[in-house]
Amino acid sequence: MTEKTGSGFGVRGSGKPAENCKTTVEASGAELTVRHLGRQPYEPVWAAMKAFTDNRDESTGDELWLVEHDPVFTQGLAGKPEHLLNPGGIPVVQTDRGGQVTYHGPGQVVAYPLLDLERLGVGVRCLVDRLEQAVIDVLADLSVTGSRQDGAPGVFVNEAKIASIGLKVRRGRTYHGLAFNVDMDLAPFSLINPCGFAGLTMTHVVDQVGEGEWQAMADRLTTAFCTLMGYHPMTGERPDLTEGQTSTARSGHS
Repeated sequence: MTEKTGSGFGVRGSGKPAENCKTTVEASGAELTVRHLGRQPYEPVWAAMKAFTDNRDESTGDELWLVEHDPVFTQGLAGKPEHLLNPGGIPVVQTDRGGQVTYHGPGQVVAYPLLDLERLGVGVRCLVDRLEQAVIDVLADLSVTGSRQDGAPGVFVNEAKIASIGLKVRRGRTYHGLAFNVDMDLAPFSLINPCGFAGLTMTHVVDQVGEGEWQAMADRLTTAFCTLMGYHPMTGERPDLTEGQTSTARSGHS
């Protein structure tokens, strides 16, 4: 299978659930190893999930990595420099996902699903749908209405974006993932055109319900995703982040 990258910060959204995407993925029922990485810089985690994907085979189990990143802008393969308005001293990392620039920082739940789509028998658009729906279900439990928008993958509350999705598919296996804004400093989003959209308003859980605890939201998201995908979650140890690192970050200063 050829490599695939998304557009925007991920696969282009349709604004509606994917057609022919089963409510629960039937070939699953398998264990999903959930690894909590804590707060980490972006590059070692990127290198580790890429190495995991490159080294896995047909017998390798699927995993979900949950992390809170240090402040960083990540630029996709198709990223245009004009969308970096004034990054200042926040590092900019050129990644191997598709699409434009986004921001990661403390208070944001970042979930990396490392899945074998061919074994699951689903397409990437179905996975995007399930990730979006997991966030929508978490928000619904908080009495907040989340929705999709045409041409923009992710989840919105009214017109403000609360979650972004960006995936890389290599040989039928995925890495990169979902960024869910919980309780974070949203100001850095004003230094870019988020996901390539000028003037896009960003929001977070705290704006909607008055509070938002990172671990609680990470746990809710994991439960919602596993329910939708038919996985049985199992807690795993933190992965080794010391191997395979390369430095691709640069200062935001020109």
